[in-house]
Amino acid sequence: MTAGQPVDDDQPVGIDELLERVRLGLDRLSPEEAYATAGAGGLLVDIRYAALRERDGLIPGALVVERNELEWRLDPRGSHRAPEATGHDLRVVVVCNEGYASSLAAVSLRQLGLRHATDLTGGFQAWRSAGLPVVTAET
Repeated sequence: MTAGQPVDDDQPVGIDELLERVRLGLDRLSPEEAYATAGAGGLLVDIRYAALRERDGLIPGALVVERNELEWRLDPRGSHRAPEATGHDLRVVVVCNEGYASSLAAVSLRQLGLRHATDLTGGFQAWRSAGLPVVTAET
């Protein structure tokens, strides 16, 4: 199975196996690689919920889109797309708190045709631990 392909509905899997399967097709990025991707015009998308952003801060320049709105905001053809969702070739790096939900979200974006969508290994916590820029969330 590659990222973007559905799991066989006749064969139930647990979340750990599903996560392992979807990650096979993702070229997941380290914090340093994600930082470089953003500097080269890629889009970091923070899907953490508000309480985590308020507690831990934000990645400067990242687009904040909570997980339940992600597909609507990132679909380049969608009526509710964010201005940053400029096309299917956009390099999108999804960031969650620890790098689990972001893998599933990146695969969902690939199913919408965003073929370069991936995620940040270790999520925001790895970004912060790597000493990369973080700013306090505005409340």
